[in-house]
Amino acid sequence: MDVLSQWLALMPVSGQVETRCHFGAPWRIAPGPAAQLEIPFHVLLDGHAVLEAPGAAPVTLQPGDVVLLPHGDAHLLHDGSGQPPLGATERASAVLTVAENGGDGPVADLLCGRFLLGAQSAPMVRQFLPASLVVSSDEASGRAGQGADDGSTRQRLAQLIGLMRLEAQEEGPGSGAVIGHLCGALFSLALRRASQQAQGGAQTLLALAHRTSLQPALMALFNEPHKPWTLPELAALCHMSRATLIRHFETATGRSPAELLLQIRMARAMQRLLQSGLSAAAIADEVGYQSEAAFQRAFKRHLGITPAKFRMARGHS
Repeated sequence: MDVLSQWLALMPVSGQVETRCHFGAPWRIAPGPAAQLEIPFHVLLDGHAVLEAPGAAPVTLQPGDVVLLPHGDAHLLHDGSGQPPLGATERASAVLTVAENGGDGPVADLLCGRFLLGAQSAPMVRQFLPASLVVSSDEASGRAGQGADDGSTRQRLAQLIGLMRLEAQEEGPGSGAVIGHLCGALFSLALRRASQQAQGGAQTLLALAHRTSLQPALMALFNEPHKPWTLPELAALCHMSRATLIRHFETATGRSPAELLLQIRMARAMQRLLQSGLSAAAIADEVGYQSEAAFQRAFKRHLGITPAKFRMARGHS
C-alpha cells in the first residue's frame, strides 16, 4: 500500500452527519470543543461561508468545500456580513436534524457532522494533522495556496458529496446507515485531496505522501515497524545522507523519523490490544520492543496508562 493508505489503515474512522443547516444571512454557528475521539466536519453544499478556526486566518468557503477540525477545536462558521445572527429553529427528520433561521439574505446549505476515531487513532491525528483542514471539490476553486492535481480525487470527492446530499434530501430506507458509511469514505478522500493541495506550509504527515524521495523509508517504517531501524539505514534506503533525511522529515512534518516510528508502533500495539487476545509480551515483540518491560514503559509514556489498563478500559479481558 501507499503511505496514505498505510496511515489510514492505522486510523479506523466512522462518521455521522447530524445536522443540515439551511440558513439565510445573517447566520452564525459556533460549535464548541469536540470529544476526545471526534473530529467535527462541515460540507458546504451551496452558498458561501466564512470559517474561523484557532491559529488560522479566516477562510471563505465555496460550494463543495469540506472542513475538518482534526484537533476538535471550537470554531466559527458565519455568513461574513458581521450582522447579529438570526435565531435558528430545529426539526428532526428521519435521518438528521434540520436547522433553519428564516433569513432572507444569501442562503447557505451545510451538512454538519463528526468523524469518530478509534482509540489508537487520536494520538496520530493530533500529532500529524493540522488543527484545521479545508479541501475543495470544486474545479473552479481558486483558493490561494492550493496546488493542482489530476482532477480525479476532486471529481470523486464531488460525487461523494453529491451522494450524501441526495441521501439527506430523499431520506430513503437506510439513508442514515448509508450516510454513515459515506462519511468514512469522505474522511479518506478529504485527506487524499489535502495531500494533493499545498496547505499553507502546514507540517503534517500529508506533506510526506508525495515526496517520492522519502517513500522507501516511509514504507519501511509502516511495513516493518518491528525492526530496529536506524537513521543511517533509513537514509541508505532513500539514497541520501542521514542529515538530508532528517531535514526532509522535519521540514515536512516538524518531527523526526524516530517519532513517526514510535507513533506507528503504538498505533499497531493499540490495535492488537483491542483486536486480539495476545499478551503484552507477544505484542511487544510484534511491534519491535526487545522486552515487555521496555514496551510497558513506552506505552505508559505515550498514553499515560499501561497496556493492561488500556485494554481493560475498553471492555477487553
